[in-house]
Amino acid sequence: MSTGYPPPSADTRSGLPGPVVVPGGSGDGGLPHTSGGGSVGRGDRVFKSVSVTAGCTVLLIILAIGAFLVIQAVPALRANTANFLTEKKFFPNDPRPAFGIASLTFGTLLSSTIALLLAFPVAVGVALFISHYAPRRLATLLGYVVDLLAAVPSVVYGLWGISFLNPRIQDTSRFLDVHLGFLPFFSTGGTYGHSVFLAGVVLAIMVLPIVASLSREVFLQVPAANQEAALALGATRWEMVRIAVLPFGRPGVIGATMLGLGRALGETIAVALVLSTSASISFKVLEPGGNSIAANIANGFGEANEIGRGALIASGLVLFVITLVVNVAARAVIYRRKDFTDGSL
Repeated sequence: MSTGYPPPSADTRSGLPGPVVVPGGSGDGGLPHTSGGGSVGRGDRVFKSVSVTAGCTVLLIILAIGAFLVIQAVPALRANTANFLTEKKFFPNDPRPAFGIASLTFGTLLSSTIALLLAFPVAVGVALFISHYAPRRLATLLGYVVDLLAAVPSVVYGLWGISFLNPRIQDTSRFLDVHLGFLPFFSTGGTYGHSVFLAGVVLAIMVLPIVASLSREVFLQVPAANQEAALALGATRWEMVRIAVLPFGRPGVIGATMLGLGRALGETIAVALVLSTSASISFKVLEPGGNSIAANIANGFGEANEIGRGALIASGLVLFVITLVVNVAARAVIYRRKDFTDGSL
């Protein structure tokens, strides 16, 4: 029986029916309808505009912070009677201001390096255990505990470090001095406590949950097909992790490590509490003393005069540049290796 509608067109080569043409006075000239095509295009344009605006806003904020630091630091740098980059002492409130960031920068980099050396292997091990070894219930519980460590305020870590960890870490420092004192890092005059090593341990505990949490999430994103293929070829659990999980998650682990390093570089209260400040440059990490840029700003801002505040802001500018250089270097490492960008993130 004829319905009055034209029959569906067919592909003469395959015999399959073509697109169904919806009749009616839609004004589309008989073209097939595509549901939601216009709205999808508008959504893409809106999303692109929002993304570009957000990216530009972040860039403008960074430039504004840098400009503020430079403007506030210039008067103090002009009044400085010492070399800002090489001077160890920091006395900007004197009648003849003399200050520099040599010892502050050294202490910041040394304590952050110790923190990363201690935290990185533990954090990656915790992330691998939670993602690939632990039973599900235990992995969930450990994940909550690691995330909880990241939420602890830094002042709590500082108070814990100075009241609980400092008396107990002196035995470890004494052991390292006795048995490894032939190394310049661990030799000391017999005085322990409030050292860069203590600050590094506290910072390592603060950095560990950041690196572990992000690394865990990256390891959980490894395609199951990659892991199953390695196991099907006869790989053990560790070999599967080594050839399938770690290469895939390497960019994420590097990014997590850089975030942890940023936390260590900029940490203020915890370092200010556990360090006995001194303007010295020494690789003997067990000796009391040392300082960092952030801790020096926290300790000196309340009593600083106008030049002193400008000097502290100038040191903050140095820390800002160091953090920027670290992040740029991390990006360069990721993009330099082709296998980092081929996989996933």
